[in-house]
Amino acid sequence: MRRRWAAGLLILLLAFLLTGCQTGKEQETKYSIYYLNQDRSAIAPRGYLPVVDDYETTAMIDEFLIQLKTGTDDVEYQKVYPDNVQLLDYMYRDGLIMLYFNSDYAEMPVNQEVLCRGAIVQTLMQIAQVKGILFYVDGLPLADANGKEVGVMTDESFVSNPGEKINNIQVADLTLYFASLDGESLVSEKQHVHYYSSNISTEKLIMERLMDGPKSANAQSAIPAGTGLISVSTMDSVCLVNLDENFLTQNFNIREDVVIYSIVNSLAELPNVNTVQISVNGETNMVYRQDMSLNDYYTMNYDLVQEEGEDVDVDQQQQQEKEKEGLIDTSQ
Repeated sequence: MRRRWAAGLLILLLAFLLTGCQTGKEQETKYSIYYLNQDRSAIAPRGYLPVVDDYETTAMIDEFLIQLKTGTDDVEYQKVYPDNVQLLDYMYRDGLIMLYFNSDYAEMPVNQEVLCRGAIVQTLMQIAQVKGILFYVDGLPLADANGKEVGVMTDESFVSNPGEKINNIQVADLTLYFASLDGESLVSEKQHVHYYSSNISTEKLIMERLMDGPKSANAQSAIPAGTGLISVSTMDSVCLVNLDENFLTQNFNIREDVVIYSIVNSLAELPNVNTVQISVNGETNMVYRQDMSLNDYYTMNYDLVQEEGEDVDVDQQQQQEKEKEGLIDTSQ
């Protein structure tokens, strides 16, 4: 069944009615519409009660797509794609939804596009009969940052930051890259991390360990002190790391490429990560120091690795443990 998104007044009227019906009922349903959070750095689910019956698959698709398009008046939830990006058409067949966007979709910054796609996929995959989503831009299959067709996506295609609730004990074997003592190269360190929450993604764990610093005597942290991790997400083998403004604090004793590749190499050790892009408060249109453009995608660089560090066991402290010891400021 093919749906045309030029049905102007009817759709706008339906969108108005649906928004009104949602008020006060967000907690009464198992469904959510996924938006971007207030600073557009992560996906935020908002409880939603559909108007149509959940066995009416195409009607559910229509309703969810309208909600994604129109957004909400709540400032904590931002629309997943800007007004110039338009869903021109869609087709539902044999459990697959094919979404057809205009060419402006391809102009979105990569971090925004990945979050947009993740929100759409997670919203539509809640519909029982939907088995996957296909994206098309200007009539062609969507390609990822590496030029590879994205293909069919499911709710498992998008890895985002899980919560902090501790479920059980885990062990992770990580290869991390820190700065050498002279700041001119990288030192590889093996860490066997114990007792961390199973709800923390490996990408987030790596970033936390990098910011905590090395255990090896011949290494130092490359990431500027005080840097905060806003979000880290992986999709289509691209890992997006969003850091706060403290990342721009300069330590000229450590080369700028050493700082960047400390993060890139550590994350690229994961089998699901091929390239890494770093942003600051969600912005990539800047150059780190003099030469390292944050608009670029970076891949593993072994040339900077000149030394090996220690092979160590690490007990990862949980959030509440750090707060008790005063290592995390909870006053804000």
